[in-house]
Amino acid sequence: MYDVIIIGSGPAGISAGLYTARGNLKTLILYYEHNNITKANKIENYYGFENGISGKELYKNGINQAKNLGINLKKEEVIKVEIENNNMYKIITSKAEYITKAVILALGANKKTLQIKGIANLEGRGVSYCAICDGFFYRGKEVSVIGSGRYALSETNDLINIAKKITILTDGQKAPEFRADNVDIITKPIKQVVGEEKVEKVLFKDNTELKTDGIFIAQGIANASDFARKLGIIIKNNNIEVNKEMETNLKGIYACGDCTGGLLQISKAVYEGAVAGLSAIKYCKSK
Repeated sequence: MYDVIIIGSGPAGISAGLYTARGNLKTLILYYEHNNITKANKIENYYGFENGISGKELYKNGINQAKNLGINLKKEEVIKVEIENNNMYKIITSKAEYITKAVILALGANKKTLQIKGIANLEGRGVSYCAICDGFFYRGKEVSVIGSGRYALSETNDLINIAKKITILTDGQKAPEFRADNVDIITKPIKQVVGEEKVEKVLFKDNTELKTDGIFIAQGIANASDFARKLGIIIKNNNIEVNKEMETNLKGIYACGDCTGGLLQISKAVYEGAVAGLSAIKYCKSK
């Protein structure tokens, strides 16, 4: 069991970990993809680097700094965050399950809407981003899940005992290894999602179509907002809402960095990570 698990290894996540580790909390940092900072060729507006520094180098320095402090870092895709008994949380990854007292979400900016015609216009009218949240509305109906990775399979599993039939749409990607009596897989590239008042069907680029009552978006890996929605955490303008302590509306869960919106800069991420780390220390020591 951990005192705190931090999801994300960018400036916000590492900053939070530096504080929780020095606060004597048993800390685990989980990450899967490199942070967006690694895409920056040169950073010249961050304090202390008179000649600038590349994003990759700054990211690597942060990882090494955390390791030197004895923080446990694991490269595992986080698939779910669940509420356990006694105000604890379970983190389910592609490789293991972990129990923790507190969680810090530091996954960076949220993913953009899929660039498939019709998706944006039908959000909330048959297009959903949370199977646990909205699956209830599709009892006995036929639905689709867009995605091909572990996150898509997790969403499919959440729907198996609710929907009559589920079709995984990989949109041109390789079909995942998945078998269930009421699950089909279509790998054809998607052209458009069609519907007037609600989702009606999916058109493929080969001009074939699939009638469906609803679509669940689960492409790529889960981000901070995905976890927040499933836990009932308040989201505004697609950003996680936090107070000045970086605490969400759910006790023991904090968010920091780009996923909280505002100024998308390293300086803000580091500051919010520090605040989240200090808040987590206070919370864990009060339990």
